[in-house]
Amino acid sequence: MSPPPRLLELSEHQPVARVRTQAGDEAWLVSRYAYVKQLLNDDRLGMSHREPERAARISNASLFSGPSPEYTFDTEVERHTAMRRMLSPFFSAKHILRLRPRVEQLAAELVAEMAGLTPPVDLHTDFSWPFPVLVICELLGVPYEDRERFRALSYTIAGLRDRDASMAALAELIVYMGDLARRKRAEPADDVMSELCRTQDDDTVAIRSAGLLFAAHETTTGRIDVGVAMLLGHQGQWDRLVAEPELIDDAVEEIVRAAPIVSIGGVVRYARADIDVGGERIKEGDAVLLSLVAANRDRTEFPGGERFDIGCKHAGAHLGFGHGGRYCLGAPLARVELRAALTELTTALPGLRLAVPPGELRIRTSQLSGGIEAVPVTW
Repeated sequence: MSPPPRLLELSEHQPVARVRTQAGDEAWLVSRYAYVKQLLNDDRLGMSHREPERAARISNASLFSGPSPEYTFDTEVERHTAMRRMLSPFFSAKHILRLRPRVEQLAAELVAEMAGLTPPVDLHTDFSWPFPVLVICELLGVPYEDRERFRALSYTIAGLRDRDASMAALAELIVYMGDLARRKRAEPADDVMSELCRTQDDDTVAIRSAGLLFAAHETTTGRIDVGVAMLLGHQGQWDRLVAEPELIDDAVEEIVRAAPIVSIGGVVRYARADIDVGGERIKEGDAVLLSLVAANRDRTEFPGGERFDIGCKHAGAHLGFGHGGRYCLGAPLARVELRAALTELTTALPGLRLAVPPGELRIRTSQLSGGIEAVPVTW
């Protein structure tokens, strides 16, 4: 389960390259660690475009594939700063630490349920998907009993081929969140959506909550699926983690660094001004794909980084959660979820094994969030 060889070749020999995206548009692909890290923290790159309808897209998915629907070119900096200030308290390391016992409890309950089934079972269906959904539902205040509805919507939203269907599903999810926001405003609870309703209008709460619901469970699900598959598929990695549970945090970081969970080329941004990088000039308005996957395999930064090894202490900091002003707000929560997942799985099911050869696992190439279609396991 490695990134495409061509991507790694570009990182080494042409780290700032013109490419054609899945949507058929031209963009710059940046794949070397130093350049990706530099641009992640460059305020000349943003999520908006002066002419959003004419902006290059990287896929036909309705989220994270083109200009953000939340911002205009003139309001992005102010609104993005305000958004991060508003959400930061809910996703701070201190707040997530208080949630950790509950996250661990949810993981333990789901693993116990899975352990009671007759193997082989699908890790994705029975654990990797429901676990982060349970967590984000509790955090946001979204009814878990509606999970099948937004599971179907999320799947369609992330589809890379049918833009009309993706847009329709996103609109339906936003309407659902808008209805929920109005109920929260009338009957507030101890959750993120209720807090957002104190300072934001219903439309803003709906759009922001829809994005959080989608991103928070899709990415973590993919990391659990791919991370466990990599641990089981690489000689001795799972058994070492079982024998040395003190390596859990190292395993989490190695999964975030090395697990290629996305189907698209990388994080899409748009140049707000001309930018010179790697001997190339990116023009204002150009689309830029920042490949975190390639950057995290850059051998100049991570010697031996092409290997997946939970015992390797890399000197550099991976970019799996971004960097600088665009660093992922959900990183503390994702780390706690991954840690809880690995802890419970290795404790309750130390003999976990893939039920099929690693080469038979089907990578989801038609979905924005990538990941694996199914992870059959036995024990």
